[in-house]
Amino acid sequence: MSGNASTRADMIAVGEPLPRIERAEALDGRKVRIGWRSGETRVVDLAPVIASRRIFRPLRDDDELFRSLRVAEYGNAIEWASDLDLSALWLDRLPSAEFDNRDFRAAMAALDMTLDGMAAALGLSRRLIADYRKTRPIPRHVALATRYLLDHKGA
Repeated sequence: MSGNASTRADMIAVGEPLPRIERAEALDGRKVRIGWRSGETRVVDLAPVIASRRIFRPLRDDDELFRSLRVAEYGNAIEWASDLDLSALWLDRLPSAEFDNRDFRAAMAALDMTLDGMAAALGLSRRLIADYRKTRPIPRHVALATRYLLDHKGA
């Protein structure tokens, strides 16, 4: 070194900014409507995580406790009394609980799938796929499988 120190302000950024929650509302069936600071609003189903983690046992049957959820001070989690919380990062990774016939038709179009192709991809009958395109309610497992196909399109 020559003794001439160079001062330069460098910023190191890794990955996407952390998601932040603006608002959260408890819904029936252990679902939560989350309003993100980005402006997006999404309904997520917390029933699977509440049922699969012992720490969340108090939330399984106590409707009043579940409805008492609030957004943490910095928007980085939702929290309940008795030190229970779920991070915004974790919640952001959950799929939307809402998936209707319009979403199913849009997914088929995005995947450029025919009825036969979608039936083969999901392991379902052509008739069932036709019904899902119309008005038959989309089961959670079909919605998740369809989202998987969309996420891995072209992979």
